[in-house]
Amino acid sequence: MTFVVSGTGGGGFLRIRSRCSVLHGTWSRNRWYLRRRELSRRMFACAVDRNGIWGEGSEDVVESGTFHSLSSSSPSSFDESVTVLSTGKRMTSFEVREAFLSFYQQRGHERTASASLIPDDPTILLTIAGMVPFKPIFLGQQKPTALRRTSSQKCIRTNDIENVGVTKRHHTFFEMLGNFSFGDYFKKDAIQWAWELLTEVFQIPPGRMAVSVFEDDDEAYALWRDGIGVPEARICRMGAKDNFWAAGPTGPCGPCSEIYFDFHPEQGNDDLDLEDDERFIELYNLVFMQYNRDSSGNLVPLEKKNIDTGMGLERICQVLQRKENNYETDLMQPIMDKAAESAGITYSGASLEQRTSLKIIADHARAVLHMAADGVRASNIGRGYVLRRLVRRLVRHGRLLGIEGSFIQPVLGAALDLAVEGGFPGILERSKVALTELEREESRFLVTLDRGEEILEQALTSSTKLLSGDVAFELYDTYGFPMELTMEVAQERGVQVDMEGFERCMEEQRQRARAARAGADLTEGTDLAKLAMQVGPTDFKGYETLTLPSATLVGIADFSRGRKVEEASEGEMIGVFLDKSPFYAEGGGQIGDRGVLVVNQGEGTVEVKDVVRKESTWLHIGEVREGTISVGSPVEAYVDSALRRRIRAHHTATHLLQSALKKVVDSDISQAGSLVDGDRLRFDFNCPRGLTENELIEIEELINSWIAASAETVVENMPIEEARKLGATAMFGEKYGDVVRVVDIPGISMELCGGTHVENTAEIGTFKIIAESGIASGVRRIEAVAGAAIIPYLNIRDEIVRSLCGSLKVRAEEIVPRVQGMSEEIRSLNKRVGSLENELAFAKSDSLLNMCETTDGIAVLVGRISETNPEPLKAATERIQQKLGEESVVVLASVTPDGKVSLVGSIGSVSQKRGIHVGKLIGAVAKVCGGGGGGRPNLAQAGARDGSRLDEALDLARSMITVALKPET
Repeated sequence: MTFVVSGTGGGGFLRIRSRCSVLHGTWSRNRWYLRRRELSRRMFACAVDRNGIWGEGSEDVVESGTFHSLSSSSPSSFDESVTVLSTGKRMTSFEVREAFLSFYQQRGHERTASASLIPDDPTILLTIAGMVPFKPIFLGQQKPTALRRTSSQKCIRTNDIENVGVTKRHHTFFEMLGNFSFGDYFKKDAIQWAWELLTEVFQIPPGRMAVSVFEDDDEAYALWRDGIGVPEARICRMGAKDNFWAAGPTGPCGPCSEIYFDFHPEQGNDDLDLEDDERFIELYNLVFMQYNRDSSGNLVPLEKKNIDTGMGLERICQVLQRKENNYETDLMQPIMDKAAESAGITYSGASLEQRTSLKIIADHARAVLHMAADGVRASNIGRGYVLRRLVRRLVRHGRLLGIEGSFIQPVLGAALDLAVEGGFPGILERSKVALTELEREESRFLVTLDRGEEILEQALTSSTKLLSGDVAFELYDTYGFPMELTMEVAQERGVQVDMEGFERCMEEQRQRARAARAGADLTEGTDLAKLAMQVGPTDFKGYETLTLPSATLVGIADFSRGRKVEEASEGEMIGVFLDKSPFYAEGGGQIGDRGVLVVNQGEGTVEVKDVVRKESTWLHIGEVREGTISVGSPVEAYVDSALRRRIRAHHTATHLLQSALKKVVDSDISQAGSLVDGDRLRFDFNCPRGLTENELIEIEELINSWIAASAETVVENMPIEEARKLGATAMFGEKYGDVVRVVDIPGISMELCGGTHVENTAEIGTFKIIAESGIASGVRRIEAVAGAAIIPYLNIRDEIVRSLCGSLKVRAEEIVPRVQGMSEEIRSLNKRVGSLENELAFAKSDSLLNMCETTDGIAVLVGRISETNPEPLKAATERIQQKLGEESVVVLASVTPDGKVSLVGSIGSVSQKRGIHVGKLIGAVAKVCGGGGGGRPNLAQAGARDGSRLDEALDLARSMITVALKPET
């Protein structure tokens, strides 16, 4: 089969229509676009073998081959040839992901499931790179369980959010394919395998790729040139800004080498610019972690060198699927199609602005779905704020597409289908909770969106080049507009936002909300990870015994100096490391044990007040009560057994509570957090509503029946996959090893848990719910007591009942009806007081009628009445305005005995038509007295703090009314 083509386009596809036709074509990015036309000058033509099966109107795409140009003088001869290179094997995203992971699995890498978007690392909000789950290994804080790993890690980044949907490959949510070596293979294998994957598995022609290396990395340069055979012209040396990775100012670091795909190889190899986004896209980044940078900036070669790589799934799919951008791949196109359907449009027929909105919706839908499924809840701080910002940005772009009301459910449904197909762990099991949370957040924003948009539009219309910080804060605080969303809308209108004013308002709010913190974190400023690595793991004996007579003190942490010391003396607050310990370290919601350490046969004593863990090392936090302790001394460890018994009872009761909630309320209920200590238990769970009184009674009765049944607790270690098959409940987002501890109360509860538990439910004694409440959107909390902790709880309640009986002169069973009667009396008296206050306000306001003036046919009354509360003042204002008729304006004010100012304005319909907006009027007047407020065009109310300026404020009201009613000349 021979294809005949004119010109020198190259580097793309030839699309051929109909057999043996003469075609005209134009080159645009990745394709030759051809159409029928008469042969003239240099035309595109094709000669198809007689065996060709194309019929009239049929189509095929030729992805590679050599194409010949017709001679301008002789149509039967050729005068030049062009070779077109393929972009690689056509693959779905599922096939790409699986091919990558299988490739490295076949080369000894352990396949690792994607970690949660909520990282263990407290220094970052969200998982931002594929290496984040392995960061403790790279930093030397944790020993690897496998020397080679491969993963497809979900990631979130919002630093370039303004580019999402605008550029071809910026995203907030993305998947990072990666292979990692922890002191095993290094540059040679990493480069060889990367090239083999791209050229043999993905079948990308070598001529389609270029590579970069760090400017001083001669080793990598030689491997690419001599080992792989990449022409020198397609190897670019780049500086540290682009090709040197570091974990921070100090620590592991090393050069990078990046592999780029070339969209236009026909442009040649002269002066390649790998930063030209129109020609090149970075596909694969190889980080060679070979140095440790010390505090002086010196690079010291690492004894064991590491490999950290990353390939963006969205990018490689764009190339292999022949798409113009990442969004049109099968990773996001279905989501965009679903959003377009909701808007009554199609993606192909959408305008540029509409396509941008569809891309943003698709990107943000993936991001918020995975964040919510990983346990992130919308809020105004931290990662919760990131979620809220993305949801509300998504909703706004739906509005820009003309979608009214709720629409994210079908969009999130499309994102969920893709996530399930991608094999993300736990996504389907958590989908109901995640979708409920996101729909609730959408509903909350829709309630305030219209009013917020109206305020923003008014402010932008009246602003010249700067939007007030007060308005931006009001939108944020009252109407739920993330600051970045306000800035984005303002920027679209060419208006800047007064960030200084916004930050001032935010700081004032923080000061109002700031409360003194009790206590301090003794471990703050101490690098526990490094200390833990130095002393090694702790052998935990606390499941078998509460007393250990033969431990060894292997390390002491001095919190005041933030380092390890050899000894500590009486009165010092320190952390103690033991080689083995009966103390339970805080984890899984259970607090750490308390107790005593007797050092060197009584030479020193430490009161243990808390126990925390770092990986597998226990740190016993406490105070040296007597003598001196030193490293290497023998230690006798004694756990407070009474406290441990109460904690055990509460922890097992927590398991029973979760099972009861699933049976009584909803089988989809899942844990969202817990606290188990000696005084009580607290259990947070995902539920969209509050529990009824009958449900709480049923839950309590069911748990107490299980306690009375004296069920045995069976604890067993087993492979995690076996535990899952048995139906064991896991805390979503919690990280488990290959072997897990299963706590089973047969027929009642089975959970993965490392905590301490009773051996028989009868040990719990009794269970009592003391409170049920909502703590966040879609999250409820139950607080309860069990066992010995019930006695103090009942003693407090008994004292309250005795006190009420004495005060009310009734028996205990008569308290409720007596209080109900008193409440009814109070309501009746309050109603009467309100009526009298209104009558007094009416009388006071009537006395002002003689002050009424007429301005251009409108009756205007502006005045003050003494010591009148806001509601009576409002009633009096409306009454006076009705008396004066539709051609009237009334503004009344009052200062209460505690100095608070109230302002109310009311106008008739005729006055309103004359251009007076009483909401804006009252808002401006209230600011004079240091307040604010507003309302409808015909009725408004405001409050203020400074009564000394009320006369000045009322003068302003008169002036504004006069100006508004002044006839136009």
